[in-house]
Amino acid sequence: MVTPKEWLVEKMIERTVKALSSNYFDAVSFMDRESLRAAVLKHIAPGLKIGIGGSMSVRGIGLLEKFNELDVELLDHWKEGLSKEQTNSIRLSQLTCDLFLSSANAITEKGDIVNIDGFGNRINAMTFGPKKVIIIAGYNKIVPDINAALDRIKRTAAPLNAKRLNLALPCAETGYCHDCKVDTRICRVTSIIQRRPSGTDVSVYLINEELGL
Repeated sequence: MVTPKEWLVEKMIERTVKALSSNYFDAVSFMDRESLRAAVLKHIAPGLKIGIGGSMSVRGIGLLEKFNELDVELLDHWKEGLSKEQTNSIRLSQLTCDLFLSSANAITEKGDIVNIDGFGNRINAMTFGPKKVIIIAGYNKIVPDINAALDRIKRTAAPLNAKRLNLALPCAETGYCHDCKVDTRICRVTSIIQRRPSGTDVSVYLINEELGL
């Protein structure tokens, strides 16, 4: 039996999928990780170059483990042991990969995709370059509108990421944004995608569970 909360989340996801579709995104909702992974794997072919954004959501559903079993090239700048030069080289390669996978900081019920980056590589790869882009997000990323999206990033996503990365930032100490001006600031480039970019095939896969930060 569906609980009132589950019903409410389902309705929110339905509204968001409908809005994303009206903004020309390929938007799909999933009830479980297995069906979401299966949908992603349909896009995989031998020799494919797959870029992985800095996403806890993508890594949290077992996709990388699946890719490691396949004949594909993973472009993952979070791979351990990389030098700064190697990391930046991978970021550049992600911009022209066959498939780019990432999440979003927030997705509005009006069909907007909102992100704030430190380097900007994720935002760039989402909008132009890769042959295919898939954005994976849990219902916890869904907010009513753009103002709520920016508020979510500053109050939730940024402080949590700063804390996770053990960065010496004010938000990692207080839990909220200070609009800081320090060298290690992670909020530098803001992107609001209100329609599917003209030259990029973008799918948004929403799952009925909490994923990422």
